[in-house]
Amino acid sequence: MLQPGQAAPQFILPDADMELFDSASLIGKQHLVLFFYPKDGTPYCTLEAIDFSDHESDFNRLGCTVVGISRDDCLSHAEFRDKHGLSVRLLSDEDGEVCRKYGVMHYREHEGHKKLCLIRSTFVIDKQGIVRHALYDVNAKGHAAEVFQLVKQLGHKSTREHA
Repeated sequence: MLQPGQAAPQFILPDADMELFDSASLIGKQHLVLFFYPKDGTPYCTLEAIDFSDHESDFNRLGCTVVGISRDDCLSHAEFRDKHGLSVRLLSDEDGEVCRKYGVMHYREHEGHKKLCLIRSTFVIDKQGIVRHALYDVNAKGHAAEVFQLVKQLGHKSTREHA
């Protein structure tokens, strides 16, 4: 599991339009909120993605990009985005490589069987590419507002540092 203060693993993944997103392109320019979610179209994942989309402009005003990642393919992401009018960029990590780097894959037991699952988790990464907050197994309801407050604190810190 990643801890605050560690360098965020860099990655390149395709989005719903099959365009590549390179996390390294934001270093020195933007904060990054990465929210990992289990599956397109499920109730809590939909709630979370809509919530982040509804507040995306607020995050942007703070110099922050918001990106969602799941193991669904690009086509599933496009359908999910279009059905719910999502504005945040959704990235496909079909092989789970980025999910493993961020420590969001865990075995859960269900009806006596262990299954590898993506745990709903969010990372707040500053402009230098450092993890400032690592939130594992989060509750979707109200989560975007909670993360927004954490990003606001980043903005205040950087303002004080430059004053």
